[in-house]
Amino acid sequence: MTDPLPNIAYDLFAKLDLRVATIVAAEPHPNADKLLKLKLDDGTPQGRQVCAGIKAWHDPATLVGKQVIIVANLEPRMLRGEVSAGMVLAASDLKEGAAPGADGKFADDARNVIVLTVDKPVKPGSKVS
Repeated sequence: MTDPLPNIAYDLFAKLDLRVATIVAAEPHPNADKLLKLKLDDGTPQGRQVCAGIKAWHDPATLVGKQVIIVANLEPRMLRGEVSAGMVLAASDLKEGAAPGADGKFADDARNVIVLTVDKPVKPGSKVS
């Protein structure tokens, strides 16, 4: 486990807009080895696109239809030529017996990365609190 970050005031946390979104399409990012390009139904007419660094752990076909938790008010940015308008939340841990390489870093296959989902379907765009 990593060291915890410092506490923040509730008012700062309350600025995050966490929402449920449904993945309607997923494909490898055309210009990045570790990213997937996800099209999301976030309850808005146009939806949104998010690039997520989860390619090593998730087959795009298995993600379609999943409802995930996103940070909806993260400032959009370009990631290798594709816009990413938000962030899909995920949790990660080290697999049993995983050891760092010579450089002190863990290889992708030493980790489990789980996309955060909901346990019952809800309308896309539903607020998470």
